[in-house]
Amino acid sequence: VNAQKEKGTGSGSGFSKGSTFVSGGFSLTSTNNKNTNEKTSGFEIEPKIGYFVSEKIAVGAKFGYASDKSKNATVDLSDNSTMSVGVFGRYYTTASSQFSLFGQLGFDYVTVKDNMTNGMTVNGWGLAFTPGINYFVSDNWAVEATIGSLGYGSAKADVAGAKEVSAFDLSLDLRAISFGVNYKF
Repeated sequence: VNAQKEKGTGSGSGFSKGSTFVSGGFSLTSTNNKNTNEKTSGFEIEPKIGYFVSEKIAVGAKFGYASDKSKNATVDLSDNSTMSVGVFGRYYTTASSQFSLFGQLGFDYVTVKDNMTNGMTVNGWGLAFTPGINYFVSDNWAVEATIGSLGYGSAKADVAGAKEVSAFDLSLDLRAISFGVNYKF
């Protein structure tokens, strides 16, 4: 008896050593509050790439840029731009199968520039652990979801006398599940 999997059915899906995946996010927002004559607009882009160094471990990097502005009929209220870079490592329970659980440990560095206050910047970093699941819907496309995180971060304004602000975060909120799509090549 001899059986072979048909190519393209998704049954041979999964990651293996040497697999590369791309993912990321993009958002665009615009609001117009006629009660207060306030308008806001913004966008964010954050591409991510990962590479499997072994059968269960992936390492990767991401880069992000965001801009948001707010003004009313006569005055600009805010104008911020944010740049971020990050690295991450993931451990998958069964990376070579169609369905897998993973844990991600990531480190991000972020700079926020307030364009209305002569370019004042706030620099910060964050370290977070995030659990997730991955499901291949075809040989190259996967849907992933993350639930909450455990993290610590710190930020400080780049002005004389500014003090560091740090934060600890633990969230396992089932109302805030994040979904994404990966493309494996």
